[in-house]
Amino acid sequence: MHELSVTQNILSIALKHAGQAESITDIYLVIGQLSSMVDDCIQFYWDIISEGTIAQGARLHFKRLPAMMHCQHCQTEYPLHETSFVCPTCATTNVVLVSGDEFYVESIQVQGDPI
Repeated sequence: MHELSVTQNILSIALKHAGQAESITDIYLVIGQLSSMVDDCIQFYWDIISEGTIAQGARLHFKRLPAMMHCQHCQTEYPLHETSFVCPTCATTNVVLVSGDEFYVESIQVQGDPI
């Protein structure tokens, strides 16, 4: 159910940044591989909560980013595969996550923004 509150936040951000636009046509979201957000759930809630706003009918675009790890021992950066946190170069577990847990609004497109 946390997708509902997240979707409400997306709508709030979009409305805030739309200014005096007639409508919001597209919203671009970036979601990391390790994020627990489910695209279909966000879309489902979006269709309900955006009704009656300038964002009604806006298309949501989901861009998924892979999880990337960085070895602090040998400086190798590599994609996380399954649940292995072992560096493929030096076999250490001294690694940190550098991307893959993101979730943010990258951009919105609006129509009819008067000058």
